[in-house]
Amino acid sequence: MNKKEGNNKKTSSRPNSSRPSSNKPKPAMAKRAQGPKKVKPTTTDASAPKRAPKPASNNTPKPLKSDDIRLNKYISNSGVCSRRDADIYIQSGNVKVNGQVITEMGYKVKPGDEVNFDGSVLTPERKEYILLNKPKNFTTSNEDNDDYRNVLELVRAATKAKIQPIGRMDKNTTGLLVFTNDTDMIRKFSLPNQKSPKIYQVSLDKNLKFEDLEKISNGVTLDGHKLYVDEISYIESEPKTEIGLKLRTPNVKVVRAIFESFKYDVIKIDRVAFAGLTKKNLPRGNWRFLTEQEIINLKNV
Repeated sequence: MNKKEGNNKKTSSRPNSSRPSSNKPKPAMAKRAQGPKKVKPTTTDASAPKRAPKPASNNTPKPLKSDDIRLNKYISNSGVCSRRDADIYIQSGNVKVNGQVITEMGYKVKPGDEVNFDGSVLTPERKEYILLNKPKNFTTSNEDNDDYRNVLELVRAATKAKIQPIGRMDKNTTGLLVFTNDTDMIRKFSLPNQKSPKIYQVSLDKNLKFEDLEKISNGVTLDGHKLYVDEISYIESEPKTEIGLKLRTPNVKVVRAIFESFKYDVIKIDRVAFAGLTKKNLPRGNWRFLTEQEIINLKNV
């Protein structure tokens, strides 16, 4: 049967329940009887009220107030603590805005607002990021000692902001050290689970045995904790006392502990790379500001 014949039969005849089943499509069920459709009366009466046309909707988005800033970020930008710590101070009622205690999380500070943090008026600082190639006999420790000086002396002329070093470095360790007043970044790189790569050149008192190099490459247990090493190798064209070591731990002291656990004395440690930053064009004792791209890279580590 062709389609035309099938359609004609479908519309002209009622379904027969006695007909045997087949692969042909079953006819549609008969529709229920419906009353006549109601026709809406049309009117041309001029006196009938006319609906006023709807005003065109204005879909233009409202401009964002980009000058407003979250209270915890405002506090962090002032250099007193991280955002997370700022949240604790806010919840504890230690923060006032224009003389009123604010405990609301997500509260936004407007231009001209006065923020009082734990009794002191805050003034946000511009974020500064500085890279230093640290020489010997300078340390990150704040203890007074005639044998060494604080590293902040080397970058004092760079900025008036209250910058701090990211991580610690003793007087004998040289190489790359980042300074900033960005407390969130300082806290980020101080966490034990921070996984940014650091590369060190280590000088030993004697040649490193190949079997010891292999053992270190497979990981070292220090104080009951397994420490994994990304890479370790002899430095090309150098004596086998000169070793390259790539780690992700933020603690420089671990570098010395690794070799001391194999009965080697560490003569010198020089950090040649930090989270993608290198010593290229940065002589020992000199510093420079990070580029915008380098700052973005550090924040995305």
